Amino acid sequence: MNVIPTPLPGVLLIEPQVFADSRGYFYESYQEARYRAQGVSAHFVQDNQSASTRGVLRGMHYQVERPQAKLVQVIQGEVFDVAVDIRQGSPHFGQWYGALLSSENKRQLYIPIGFAHGYYVTSETAVFQYKCSDYYHKAGERGVRWDDPGIGIVWPGHTPILAERDAAFPLLAEIGADLPRYERS
Repeated sequence: MNVIPTPLPGVLLIEPQVFADSRGYFYESYQEARYRAQGVSAHFVQDNQSASTRGVLRGMHYQVERPQAKLVQVIQGEVFDVAVDIRQGSPHFGQWYGALLSSENKRQLYIPIGFAHGYYVTSETAVFQYKCSDYYHKAGERGVRWDDPGIGIVWPGHTPILAERDAAFPLLAEIGADLPRYERS
């Protein structure tokens, strides 16, 4: 597999080794020892899958209680996937990284704890799958506005389809104690 560091330390773009022939393809979408050796340090306990249509934007989500690292990938279709560093005191605070993930390129994005995450569907439909390092805890779920001008994410589409709660998230500058703290490794 090819692991590409991003401008946000800890966020990794992963290109699994794909074996393809006239019958189709095969690849290991996760193998703990191999991924751990490449910097994916989370132990995953839950897998989630969602399906969305073109123009849907889900995010920007993070968890304060039971925070989650995530390994995300697209099973069908294509999305523009984004991670934002929201760790108080981080030299990269408020910076974002985005990548196209698709069923064609089979890329994955590893998002450690301390980052908000979201994606925008660029294909007609998309099936999105992600591994989480802790169990979902509704009371600990939070978010940052998808169009926060202080972050400046350049989304590929216009007028996204949003859930009411995603549209109502606060700006990063308005969030205080709920943000994770940056810890040097």
